[in-house]
Amino acid sequence: MDAGVSITKAFVSPDAAGWRLDRALAAALPTLSRERLKALISAGHVSSNGRPYRDPAWKLDGARDFDVAVPAPAPAHNVAQEIPLVIAYEDEHLIVVDKPAGLVVHPAAGNADGTLVNALLHHCAGSLSGIGGVERPGIVHRIDKDTSGLIVAAKTDRAHEGLAAQFAKHSIDRRYKAIVGGRPLPPAGTVDAALARSTANRQKMGIVPEGRGKRAVTHYATLQPLLGATLVECRLETGRTHQVRVHMASRGHPLLGDPAYGRTRAEHSAILARLGFRRQALHAARLGFVHPVTSEALAFDSEMPPDMQDLFSALAI
Repeated sequence: MDAGVSITKAFVSPDAAGWRLDRALAAALPTLSRERLKALISAGHVSSNGRPYRDPAWKLDGARDFDVAVPAPAPAHNVAQEIPLVIAYEDEHLIVVDKPAGLVVHPAAGNADGTLVNALLHHCAGSLSGIGGVERPGIVHRIDKDTSGLIVAAKTDRAHEGLAAQFAKHSIDRRYKAIVGGRPLPPAGTVDAALARSTANRQKMGIVPEGRGKRAVTHYATLQPLLGATLVECRLETGRTHQVRVHMASRGHPLLGDPAYGRTRAEHSAILARLGFRRQALHAARLGFVHPVTSEALAFDSEMPPDMQDLFSALAI
């Protein structure tokens, strides 16, 4: 066996007779996705009794033991960094993090390190089986740097594939708490407006005619009236960049503290300055999904962080 290659034993039961080889192995090896197994089979990394099987579509003729040679994941391009994390849930397949405001999710220009990905590479060292053969966490959705709250990342190919499919089908339960200016009327409703990059400022998103951008749907509901403001819950049917911020601003109710989409009233500016609150008042408060490997329904809730709770208390009436 080559260095850096591990042999995983897989037993295919008689019930899999007639199944494709890639399907049967995916059922037997829950940490590997079907796409990853297709690639391993085609590369000659799957064998039984010393005989290699190179056709993912080969049909099983009964129970059989297989050896699957899995190359060690290639090192991630990003460096692992010891950054404190609040873990809401973790198992061998995925991890749910309660992200603080100010933490960038993914390395990019201007944020080469010090991100959630760097933190996960350190926290999950030794437990990442490799997404597409690379030792990295599978980020299937993002939260803005200055938005706090819950985010899920995959540790394995199988989990990454399953979570991505749920996000694509918009079946994930994502609810945000936001403090917006004014009183939304009606107090509950839906904003259905497509979003695209602003042509004037590529750092911002804007509402565009249907067909020119990606459809975006936000369902909002009033939770509590405040001093010239309102605490609302926004449930995302889709998950576009800056969706809540743009949609609420389009209704005339921008998020307090939002530097990009809001015009802060004088009465609120004084409170924000006194509290030192320098971000959009937005928190990813609930995240629910079906576990992509065990099929268990999972749901997590996160209380508003202290800075947003202080703002809420200062505006209470």
